[in-house]
Amino acid sequence: MERRSRAMQRGGRRPGESAASAEQLRLVEAHAARGVTAIVAAPTSFEIVNTAYGRAAGDQLVEAMAERLAHELAGHEMAAVRGGATFTIVVAGDAATGDAAVSRVERALERPFLIDGETIHVGARIGVARMTEDEPAEHLLRRAAEALARARASDGATTRVAAEHEGVPLAALAADLHRAIERGEIDVRFQPQVRLVDGAVTGVEALARWQHPRLGVLGAETLLAAAHRADLGVALSDQVQALALERAARWPTRMGSLRIAVNVTAADMARAPFVERFLARVRASGVGFERVTAEVTETGLIDDLDGAATALTALRAAGCRVALDDFGTGYSSLSYLTRLPLDYLKIDRSLVQTITGDARDRVVVEGVIAIAAGLGLETVAEGVESERERALLAQRGCTFYQGFLWAGPLDDAALQARLA
Repeated sequence: MERRSRAMQRGGRRPGESAASAEQLRLVEAHAARGVTAIVAAPTSFEIVNTAYGRAAGDQLVEAMAERLAHELAGHEMAAVRGGATFTIVVAGDAATGDAAVSRVERALERPFLIDGETIHVGARIGVARMTEDEPAEHLLRRAAEALARARASDGATTRVAAEHEGVPLAALAADLHRAIERGEIDVRFQPQVRLVDGAVTGVEALARWQHPRLGVLGAETLLAAAHRADLGVALSDQVQALALERAARWPTRMGSLRIAVNVTAADMARAPFVERFLARVRASGVGFERVTAEVTETGLIDDLDGAATALTALRAAGCRVALDDFGTGYSSLSYLTRLPLDYLKIDRSLVQTITGDARDRVVVEGVIAIAAGLGLETVAEGVESERERALLAQRGCTFYQGFLWAGPLDDAALQARLA
């Protein structure tokens, strides 16, 4: 199969459609025994580029993306087409080869593009599928497209591997996780939190990632499910918190005022002495207590709300702040807002999306923002992806937002570059 270094061929199908091209069909047939990986990638803020810079700039951006991807993948046996701004790529080779190709796609789309003198950051979401035995090409591409859809629906991982729960049983992932923690495969990315009134980045949320040797990057959802199955939830939480704080402590001086939010689970708080352990971890990292936010998920507090209140009060007394995460999912008990010592209320993406609906849809998220303001709590909107969502949230008095409108989860180098 020809190794292609020229720009990727255009497809006549609509973005996200999973029909295979003739060249892709030939590649899959020729290399089925050796292995094939399907990759479907799409920019995260393409419509914003079209709106801000015009359709012509958007077209130039797509061409630049195609050329960069072709260059990055020139050393691979692959076939690729694009529909709109979505790129569908099949790569021949074993899992390691496929992982390398995915990494190259990620790197290619993470870097900014220079279009008509403007530096444009787009980022990307990527769906990946590994070919199974006797799997038709159309089915392979469909699974990759479905993985992209899950990545688009997530406020976590930007790369999703198709059907990791089905293709690899959760029990197997749980067994892998024991070794993953020992081998240092657990990683952390940081998603910026932006103040709505002036657009300043004031903090980040630390998000766990698993650099799985066979499946590629797995997001928090899969990682936490495996940890629960393996009874490793507390060990995983310890590692992610410590890693996030250690990374933040090494940031340059110009980032020294950024707050860092780390996730705290109900299992964490149930393990005595939680408060002493948490504060000791922060102290050992060198990050000031005043920069740390403990984010607790509401559904994990129901069994022992009084105990949670006591623990969180102690954290706040030491100088940390407390956020109630994912409000709008699970039980969404309003009693949490009055019984827990909180500083921030994080509004779940499922609620944030309603802000652009009709008046009936908007009333719930507007009510949550108003209640939080009445209680003296600042609000953080999760999963903000469009300028319209951002503007409407600002008009309603929301304090902060995070989401792909500004940036997805970033590693340390990418975070520093964006802030620069």
